[in-house]
Amino acid sequence: MAGEDADGVAEAFLREPRRYTSRQVAEMAGVPMYRARRFWRALGFANVADDAVEFTDSDVEALKTLVGMVSSGIYDEEHVLLIARSLGRATTRLAESQAELGAEVLDQAGVPLAERPRAWRRRAERVVPGLARLLVYAWQRQLAAAAGRLADQDMSTVRLAVGFADLVAFTRLSRQITPTELARLVDSFEGRSADVVTSSGGRVVKTLGDSVLFVADKSHVAAEIGLRLIETHAKVKGMPELRVGLAAGPVIWRMGDVFGTTVNLASRLTALALPGAILADPDLAEELEGDRAFELRPVNRLSVRGLGELAPFTVMRAVRGTSGPRE
Repeated sequence: MAGEDADGVAEAFLREPRRYTSRQVAEMAGVPMYRARRFWRALGFANVADDAVEFTDSDVEALKTLVGMVSSGIYDEEHVLLIARSLGRATTRLAESQAELGAEVLDQAGVPLAERPRAWRRRAERVVPGLARLLVYAWQRQLAAAAGRLADQDMSTVRLAVGFADLVAFTRLSRQITPTELARLVDSFEGRSADVVTSSGGRVVKTLGDSVLFVADKSHVAAEIGLRLIETHAKVKGMPELRVGLAAGPVIWRMGDVFGTTVNLASRLTALALPGAILADPDLAEELEGDRAFELRPVNRLSVRGLGELAPFTVMRAVRGTSGPRE
């Protein structure tokens, strides 16, 4: 019965019956088995037994779509695999978070464990159609914005302001509070950080529970984000102090993440910054010179792990400079 309940939950969310084995799907898509499995692994799906009836009509169509992108010449196979991996990473995290929220709703409603499978099936009928529409909508809007930014940009010479912000003494605090309190703190930090970054004109690259990595096209936007992050979280009761590292320079932007010396420098400066302070590299500080919204103070030369010695600056809000980011 437990197996039947589990099957019922899976099919409720898939919204169609599972009727094919992996070999049947590969045959219908017109690809050898090893190639089908390569695409599935890229999407984050585990291998299943050859005789397991786990696949639906949508699995056939998805595999045909991936193969068609290659055969039509839109992408080569390696690029399609990169697309599949990015989709797999993004949707795995999204699905896990939505399932966790669904479980919380059932917990709060007091649904007994024995009745959970039926409750999950009812929930699937109510939430999947709406979530599917929202997923496509959000992705399409984000794709439009990203394509607009990159349409006339040389990807080999992308220059950005990069910021890291992290909570001070988070590990020690996590040992002193309950798991529920810790989850609420992380949710509060990530939510408020995302609001600050996006409303100020930056972009969140990723959050890691106690830290956030963001980028901005201009240094004054990154500096304003850093200050607003510190100011915003300081108002939250029980939130640890924040410290921020900023750096400006060339970055490698790949599959939704950023890499390179500039990113490493921002991360290292965060670790060296005092609680409640922003530490910026000389390049970013130079770009802030003359901006009346900020005050810069030089710091004694510091040894930055892996990057040698550096003379950074602290960034503060100028007493008379209350304006936000310039257009």
